[in-house]
Amino acid sequence: MIRARGRGARQQEPERVNRARLPLRRSLLGRLLAVSALVAACSVAATAWIAVQTTSGAIKQEQGQNLTADARIYDTLLEYAARNPTWDGVGATVRKLARESGRRVALTTQGRQPLADSATGETARALPPQASAVVDPLSVDTVLAARGADGQGTGADRIDPRAVGPFRLSAADSRALRRTADDKVACLNRAGIASDVVVGASGRPRVQIVGNDPERALGTRCDLAALDAPTRSERKALDALTELADACLKRQGREGVTLNNDLSWGDPAPVAVPGEPEALVPRPVPAPRDAPAEQAAPSVEMPELTGENDRAIASCVGTARSEQLSSYVASPALLFIGDEGGATLPGFDLSPANTARIAGAAALVLALTVGASVFAGARLVRPLHALTGAAQRMRDGEQPASVPVSGDDEVGRLAAAFNDMSAHRARLEEQRKAMVSDVAHELRTPLSNIRGWLEAAQDGLADPDPAFVSSLLEEAVLLQHIIDDLQDLAAADAGALRLHPEPVEVRELLGQVAAAHQARAENAGVTLAVTAPAPGPALSADPVRLRQAVGNLVSNAVRHTPEGGRVTLRAYATGRDASGPYAPGPNASEEGRGTAVASGGTVVIEVTDTGSGIPAGDLPHVFDRFWRAEKSRSRRTGGSGLGLAIVRKLVEAHGGTVEATSTEGEGSTFALQLPGAGGRPAPDGMATAF
Repeated sequence: MIRARGRGARQQEPERVNRARLPLRRSLLGRLLAVSALVAACSVAATAWIAVQTTSGAIKQEQGQNLTADARIYDTLLEYAARNPTWDGVGATVRKLARESGRRVALTTQGRQPLADSATGETARALPPQASAVVDPLSVDTVLAARGADGQGTGADRIDPRAVGPFRLSAADSRALRRTADDKVACLNRAGIASDVVVGASGRPRVQIVGNDPERALGTRCDLAALDAPTRSERKALDALTELADACLKRQGREGVTLNNDLSWGDPAPVAVPGEPEALVPRPVPAPRDAPAEQAAPSVEMPELTGENDRAIASCVGTARSEQLSSYVASPALLFIGDEGGATLPGFDLSPANTARIAGAAALVLALTVGASVFAGARLVRPLHALTGAAQRMRDGEQPASVPVSGDDEVGRLAAAFNDMSAHRARLEEQRKAMVSDVAHELRTPLSNIRGWLEAAQDGLADPDPAFVSSLLEEAVLLQHIIDDLQDLAAADAGALRLHPEPVEVRELLGQVAAAHQARAENAGVTLAVTAPAPGPALSADPVRLRQAVGNLVSNAVRHTPEGGRVTLRAYATGRDASGPYAPGPNASEEGRGTAVASGGTVVIEVTDTGSGIPAGDLPHVFDRFWRAEKSRSRRTGGSGLGLAIVRKLVEAHGGTVEATSTEGEGSTFALQLPGAGGRPAPDGMATAF
C-alpha cells in the first residue's frame, strides 16, 4: 500500500533530507577559524623566532663587546695600580676609559669611599650594591685580567706581572742591558737565527728567538747568560725577598731556600732525621759473604720525598712577594661598570642588519598572511559567484541551471538549497503553464457548448424549448463551478479563505454529505455508507467548508468506483498529534467502534472506496491542480482536476492534513486529520447505509 501526504506547498516537491547541523570541524566557519588560527600561529611563531634570534644575537654581540670593554677597563686600571703606589691622579684615566667605552666607570675604596667616577653632578646615580670587580694587583681576577706573556711567577701566581716594585731597573741599568741584548741579537742574526729584544715590566730586556726554541742558540758563540745576571738593585731586592720567604718557612719549621733571579729555587738543604744531631748521608753497608742474599740491606733508609715542601716554599714566596710589593702598588679598590644611565646591565640598539632582518621577516609573514587570506577567500567566493550568476540568469528569464555542490559545508548546503529552489521554481513554472492551459481548456468546453447551442437557435436549427434551456443552464452551472473552484484556490493561496468555525458533530456532517450524494451513487450502482460513533467525535470547524472538502472526496470516490462497489465514510478519534503520521484508534473498525477525542487529540475522517485504485507513480500527484489519472478524461467523466487540490487547501486552513493511500485494483482511502475540540466518551456506534 502506498501513501501520499498533502501537507503545504512542499507536497509538490520531492522528499527532502533533514540535514543536521554541521560539526564545527567540517563547517565553513570552522575552516575559516582554522586558517586564521594557523596564519596567526605561523605569524607569531615566525615573529617570535626572528625576534629571539635577532635579540639573542644582539645580546651575545653586545655582551661580547661589553665583556671585552670591561676586561680592557679592568686591565688598564690594574696596570695603573701596579705601577703607582696610590690612586691619586686616576681620574683622568677613568674619564678616558668612559669616553672610549661609552660606559660609566667608577672606583671606590673597599669602604665605598669614592676615588674616581666618570659620572659627575646630577647625572651621577647611586652605585649598585654589587661591584663589577676588585682592582688589586696583588690578587688579580683571572677572568677579567689580560695577563702579559712576560709575567713573572708561577702559573698559580695571582700577582700582576706589571707589579715589580723594587725589581724595577734604573734607567742606566736598563740601557746597559739593552745594549748587551742588541749585541746578542746581532750575533744570533749573523749565525742565521732570528731573534728580537723584548723588554719586561721591570725594564729588563731579554732575547726572544723567533720560533721560541732557545736550544738553537746553544751551539753558537752568542752567550746569552750575561743577560741573566742580576743587577745590584735586583740582587738587593732578591735578598730582601729571600729573607721574607725564609722567615715564613722558619715559622713552619722548614729550612730556608735560595731564590734565583726568576724567583725559582734550588733543592733545599738536607732535612735532619728526627732524633739525630745531623743529617746522615745514606751509604750502602756491604753484607757478609756468608749472609743470605735477602738479609743484605743498607743500615740507613732515605727520607721519603714529597711535594708538600715545594708547595710550602711556593706559598711562602707568594706571601713574601705580596708583603714586599704592598708599599709599591695601590691599595685594592672596587670597580663599578654600568651604562651611562646608571644601570649595571647593558642595553643594546638594533644594528641595521638586524633591523633589516626583522623588517624582512615581517614582510614575509605579511605576504604569507595575505596569500592565505586570498586563497581562502577565493575558495569561499568562487561558489558564491556561481550562485550569483545562476540567480541573475534566472532573473533574466533564462532556463534555470543547477550550480555545482562543492561539499557538505555551509556553502555546499546553500548551493544544494539553491538547486532545490531552482528545480521547484521550474516545476511551479511548468504547473503554471499547465494550469493556464487547463483553465483555458476547462472554460472553453462549456463556453463552446453554449455558443454552439445559441448559434444553432439563431440559425433556426434548434428550437428554444425547455430541453434547450436546460442544456444551456447545465453548461452555465459547470462554468460557474469551475470559476468557483478557481476562486477558492486563489483565496486559499492568498491566505484570504474565510472560515467560520463552530462546534460540529462529525456523524451528522457525514450524514449530510452522504444524503447529498445518494442519488448520484444510486445512479452509478454504488453503495454509500457512514460509520461513526453515536454521538460522533466533536470538533471545531467551518461546517460549510468541511462539507465541501468531504463532498469532493465522496464525489471523486463515487466517480471512480465501478457498479456494485462501496464507498464508506468513517470518523473516529485518536490521541496522536495531527503533525505525526495518522494511525487509527484502537477501537476504530469497520463495524463502527470508536472513541471520543480528548482535548488536544485528533479527529480522523476517512473516505474509502473499492474502486480501481491509483497507480503508485500517480499517487504523489493526486493533490496537484488539474491533475487527472487519465489525461483523456473530460470534465464530465474525470472532473476538472481541482477537487483534491481544494480539499487539501481547506483541510490545511483548518490546521489539519490530508493523506491518500491506495492499492491498485483494490481501492483508495483519503483521510482528513483535524484537531479535535474535546469530547466525551462515546458508546459503540453503528454504520448507517443509504
